[in-house]
Amino acid sequence: MVTNIRLLLVVAAAAMLSGCGTLYVAQAAKGQLQILTARRPIARVIADPKSGAELRARLANVRAAREFAARELGLPNNKSYTTYADLKREYVVWSVVATPEFSVEPHEWCFPVVGCVAYRGYFSEARAGKFATSLQLEGYDVVVGGVPAYSTLGKFDDPILNTMMTYGDDELASTMFHELSHQLVYISDDTAFNEAFAVAVEREGLARWLKSLGREAEVGRYVRHRAIQAEGIRIVSRHRDELAQLYRSGLPPDEMRARKAEIFARLLDAVRERDRGAGIQSGLAKTLEGPPNNARLASLATYFDCVPGFERVLAEQRHDLPRFYAAVRELAKLPRDQRRARLCLSAGPAGP
Repeated sequence: MVTNIRLLLVVAAAAMLSGCGTLYVAQAAKGQLQILTARRPIARVIADPKSGAELRARLANVRAAREFAARELGLPNNKSYTTYADLKREYVVWSVVATPEFSVEPHEWCFPVVGCVAYRGYFSEARAGKFATSLQLEGYDVVVGGVPAYSTLGKFDDPILNTMMTYGDDELASTMFHELSHQLVYISDDTAFNEAFAVAVEREGLARWLKSLGREAEVGRYVRHRAIQAEGIRIVSRHRDELAQLYRSGLPPDEMRARKAEIFARLLDAVRERDRGAGIQSGLAKTLEGPPNNARLASLATYFDCVPGFERVLAEQRHDLPRFYAAVRELAKLPRDQRRARLCLSAGPAGP
């Protein structure tokens, strides 16, 4: 009940804001309230025979992974992910990412508490689509995607959601590690830093989780999968840098559009060639299909450009997680440009 009162205060504060941000914050508060009121303790769901055997078994794995996260990974030991909520829909939110037609940098929106972020999240797919259409009419490249999980940064006790159950057990555990890490380190003006840190933690966490279960052989396969994924991101990064150079060239718009299409076509070909060489059919190629769209690259950059830098820091700390977290907190104190130069592929020499 106290949590619900807190959220109603957020809605009241939103009503005092001016401009279009008012409705956006209000819908976010309403959506969060729905999540909080749908929560049930995982222990109670497991004990309820009406829950179904598969759900009970999966939540038992979640509970074990949650205890592991606090005990072995040094992630927050609180009530987050100790409850379950069935929202009766496929995704919890729909994310809207936008870039100018001739830029690889995502547009940012700034809000109280969370600061500036490179996306907007809607609890209604229709509202997300409507906002995306308005941005497209303004000339932006836009992408809308369903999101199975997200974090309130510890402001509320986040539950495991039915939308997360499309993940396999291992991916569900790593997603929980990812979201908990946002409660550990978060910068209000640097989405790429926050997400890459969380990806680094989830990767390290999952490797340790598999080893704890006696599944060492699967760690090797997981590492190989990560190497293939990293090669795909390097391919995207190279072409993204080429696009950034094109957009700075000052060419006439029609010529720039033609060259933009050429670069995107070469990017897709390169990713497909990578897939053939690795003997896989990746989601990356599917993501890049369709008309040239800078926003698709921005979404990938947000999550992966800075990951190699964080993994380098982790290696420098000899995979000692408390030391790693301390080092990341020191990096968080730096100006944004200095952080990016030390960590991110798009910053040039700082990348691997």
